Amino acid sequence: MLCRLGGRGLRPLPARQLRFWGPQRAAVPAGGAQRAALPLWAVRSVSAVSAGGAGGWYEALARSAPVQGAEALLLGAHTASGLPWWGSILLTTVALRGSITLPLAAYQHYILAKVENLQPEIKNIARHLNQEVAIRASQLGWSKRVARLTYLKNMRRLVSELYVRDNCHPFKATVLVWIQIPMWIFMSVALRSFSTGTAHAEAGFSVQEQLAAGGVLWFPDLTALDSTWILPVSLGVTNLLIVEIFALQKIGMSRFQTYMTYFMRAVSVLMIPIAATVPSSIVLYWLCSSFMGLSQNLLLRSPTFRQLCRIPLTKGDSDTPYKDLFDAFYSKFISRK
Repeated sequence: MLCRLGGRGLRPLPARQLRFWGPQRAAVPAGGAQRAALPLWAVRSVSAVSAGGAGGWYEALARSAPVQGAEALLLGAHTASGLPWWGSILLTTVALRGSITLPLAAYQHYILAKVENLQPEIKNIARHLNQEVAIRASQLGWSKRVARLTYLKNMRRLVSELYVRDNCHPFKATVLVWIQIPMWIFMSVALRSFSTGTAHAEAGFSVQEQLAAGGVLWFPDLTALDSTWILPVSLGVTNLLIVEIFALQKIGMSRFQTYMTYFMRAVSVLMIPIAATVPSSIVLYWLCSSFMGLSQNLLLRSPTFRQLCRIPLTKGDSDTPYKDLFDAFYSKFISRK
């Protein structure tokens, strides 16, 4: 592996060549049904700022181009589909998740599969490199610290070369996060602006008035809170299912992954009381988005779909992923004594 080090030749290894470097309440719209009022903090940031005054960071966000684009998208979907507002929110969410986040999630799995398939080669390189560094350290009298730094520096270079060779740098797998989180924020802010009556009007009726009559079932008013807590609890359960599915498919999780799993469980539970303090339109969007995320995670476990997306096979892939998932879930939560 090493051809030159410190000016003297070493027995070359077949793997690859290395180069060493030295060591209050919101107003109820007229005609609206009796409903739970929004808490004062939910409207303070938009009602406390006059039209000509300077707004805070939230006001700047609410007036930003991405949020205005989200508002236009929601209005366009509502006008084009002719659906009530609850249906328009669902339709927009499904369209965004299906056209943007699903392809990005498939790409994420593609990158991660290629990285996973590189692990045997990386382990082989690490073993040979460790041997070569030990030989050079003995010949040149390096300290343990110098030998360790030399090993790490060359190992990083070699692994980076592998990522470049296979075009699968792990950072590319984070593209989904950088797109999905801002999109979630922009859509939430747009729906909040609609629900508090600070944006747009159509045919003499504000969007807030339309949302007040655009709900369904137990939440007929999308500008009000869900007093039954059905939507918030459903949101928390759905998010917990996503976290548990991720945890069940990881056999040997690192300490960091274990901590992150506990953190995401806590966030999922914390989202329940948070969702109970925002308008139902926002919670409906959050719930639909999470449900699409759950469906997306299940779909990406399908061997047929993975083959369609040209995701490479890995050692951990199964021909019966759903049966394996059910068995793991049953073993962990049901049959455990």
